[in-house]
Amino acid sequence: MNRRLRSALSVASVLAAAGLLFTASAQLADAGDSRQPQDLAELVTAESDRVTELTDRMNSLEAQIEDLGEEASSDLPRRGEKLTSRESVVSGSRPVDGAGLRVSLDDAPASSQSISGVRADDLVVHQQDVQHVINALWAGGAEAMTLQGERVTATSAFRCSGNILLLHGKVFSPPYVIEAVGDPDALRSSLDSSPGVAVYKQYVDWVALGWSVEEADSLKLPAYTGSSELKHATVPDGTDVFS
Repeated sequence: MNRRLRSALSVASVLAAAGLLFTASAQLADAGDSRQPQDLAELVTAESDRVTELTDRMNSLEAQIEDLGEEASSDLPRRGEKLTSRESVVSGSRPVDGAGLRVSLDDAPASSQSISGVRADDLVVHQQDVQHVINALWAGGAEAMTLQGERVTATSAFRCSGNILLLHGKVFSPPYVIEAVGDPDALRSSLDSSPGVAVYKQYVDWVALGWSVEEADSLKLPAYTGSSELKHATVPDGTDVFS
């Protein structure tokens, strides 16, 4: 390719580039009339206006929500009081009175030691015996319960050692008396259908363990006065723990 041809191509390239530059400048000039900001000051102003608009909308919506909430919850305080009352009953933080059952469990009399094949463990009330009764009463719809006059709550734990019972840091001896407020018929039916209670009744018939169920028209159960804080917990055997 000779020098004259290269010069002609160079001139053509320069002219084409100039044409593109003029076209871009014209487009930018036309865009100056558009609604999009073309510099930082305009951008800041536009965004500030948009924030103000959104804030006004948010305040308006919050006011509407507050008005609707007041209209919809005009009767909620009364319901809230009922829920609070129910929670306090379950937690044991308030006394409860009403009809229910009084269940008593006692060790066998000394004369039962002469029964053939009997062991010493057969003659005393065990922890699981008391637990079966308590669980059956809860299952029967008990609203509140006491053991030895101590209010039973979700965090209550008791242990039997020999023929003594440890509950809330206190030591008790038999007979063990459980009082439960609730529908007496439903509570009694739940006791009768409990497999654990049925096993205890077999020993009542065999070695004369103490057992009595009395209906009470007016039980007065005190509030729980101890700490409701859970001190510690353990994972049951066989339970998978994922970290």
